Amino acid sequence: MALMTWTKEEFGTDVPVCDEQHQKIFAMVNQLYETAAGGDRNAIGKLLDELIDYVVMHFQTEEKLMQEKGYSGYAAHKAEHDKLVATCADLQQKFHAGQAEVTQDTARFVCDWLLHHVPKVDRPYGPALSA
Repeated sequence: MALMTWTKEEFGTDVPVCDEQHQKIFAMVNQLYETAAGGDRNAIGKLLDELIDYVVMHFQTEEKLMQEKGYSGYAAHKAEHDKLVATCADLQQKFHAGQAEVTQDTARFVCDWLLHHVPKVDRPYGPALSA
């Protein structure tokens, strides 16, 4: 069973590239959640790295579009991105050093962040970035 499901009504921004990337992130979080249940540390590490790399690329996409369109909420939005990336980089470093584990609770944390961030922080950029 999926931890989270992307729907246009709840998470759509009307910026096709961002919506497609959000859908992929949701799928990757679901995969990490399922894999974490099995406890295969190598598989978890691979998925963690892939997810973080993809999220960083996605944030760069959003930020580039915001800058190109002169989006007024850019600075605050980037600050949220930077905070999550720092948290993820710390977890990633600790995981690969054997100082932390990635569990289903980790996937739930990312899920909760996305369930807040996408509708409350990303959706408002839709009109500006799709114009």
